[in-house]
Amino acid sequence: MNESTILKCENLTKIYGNEDNKTIALDDVSFSVKKGQFVSIIGASGSGKSTLLHLLGGVDKPTSGKVIINNIDIHQLIEDQLAEFRRKEIGIIYQFYNLLPIMNVKENIILPCQLDKRKVDEKELNDLIHVLGLENRIAHLPNQLSGGQQQRVAIARAYAAEPEVLLMDEPFGALDAQTRTQLQTELLETWQREKKTCFFITHDVEEAIILAQTVI
Repeated sequence: MNESTILKCENLTKIYGNEDNKTIALDDVSFSVKKGQFVSIIGASGSGKSTLLHLLGGVDKPTSGKVIINNIDIHQLIEDQLAEFRRKEIGIIYQFYNLLPIMNVKENIILPCQLDKRKVDEKELNDLIHVLGLENRIAHLPNQLSGGQQQRVAIARAYAAEPEVLLMDEPFGALDAQTRTQLQTELLETWQREKKTCFFITHDVEEAIILAQTVI
């Protein structure tokens, strides 16, 4: 990979099942992405979007092919190495927020850093909280937040861990139209500030065009 390329897929294929009952979820997919790029992945339900994201994030293994992040073929790592790589280099935001109910907003945001015994940059954290409009919710538990606020916390948690690559699997799909529009704006502001490499899955073409520099 050249210096500006952070992620590369080479002939990525994923097949579920066996010869008698197999599903080809991905078929020989190849592309590369530059550092700091915002990429939307669009397609109908069942087209392989989430499968691709899971392979990029090391959550699932390909049948064949490679995922190379920062010159590391992640699927050649042993289990412990891959788990550490995922924690430090990859942030994943799902449609459902996966916040810990017994922790308040700040505790949920800084949890990944604490798990790796990394010091939290308080200024960066406060800037992130401000951009996402969470200043007045920092001591609240998840059940005291709206859906949109919980998703903001999930976004902040992913960014606070300072990953090289951020993967988002239809993160606004469960939200109402007004909240979705607000979060699109806040996500773009956060990306423009942080310049992380982002992959955003959606089936909404308009959303893909609003957010991304590149559409797959």
